[in-house]
Amino acid sequence: MNQWKNFTKGLIKENPILVLVLGTCPTLAVTTSAVNGLGMGLATTFVLVMSNIFISLLKNLISDNIRIPAYIVIIAAFVTIIDLVMQAYLPDIHESLGIFIPLIVVNCIVLGRAEAFANKNNVLSSTVDGLGMGLGFALALTVMGSIREILGSLSIFGYKFAEGDGILIFVLAPGAFIVFGFLMAIAQKLIKKK
Repeated sequence: MNQWKNFTKGLIKENPILVLVLGTCPTLAVTTSAVNGLGMGLATTFVLVMSNIFISLLKNLISDNIRIPAYIVIIAAFVTIIDLVMQAYLPDIHESLGIFIPLIVVNCIVLGRAEAFANKNNVLSSTVDGLGMGLGFALALTVMGSIREILGSLSIFGYKFAEGDGILIFVLAPGAFIVFGFLMAIAQKLIKKK
């Protein structure tokens, strides 16, 4: 039951993007479309879950003196795996996400969960926590990318649903900040209701 609470807190109550305001650089940069948001979110979820598992398994073997560098090496290994898999099997998404895939290594969500949760809890709890936080991140990026794509390109997941041009600002950086602000306000409203 406690694991379920760890899973659900990442979706809304402690959403890494909308509540904790972590990982905003890739959020604002890659959410020009729903596909990009979903791709980045799922890549980060994979890294988060796998690094949480391994850090939880190795927590008693890693000295406090080398804890952070060891975590970064573990995280970098899984980022390399997802980077190569995406390059091989999802080249379009890999190309559009570009440098932001390797930058998952320094994403404060991943390192923060390793430090705050995985090194203090068992494997099952760490896995569930990573999955909840990762899916919360993926959900926020996908919603943000969907809104920006609908308003900016009159399409969703690449499928054009109306003729003409959308509102250009939503495809550009200011549109990312506008949508981000509104989504943060909605998340805060939902949390206060509960």
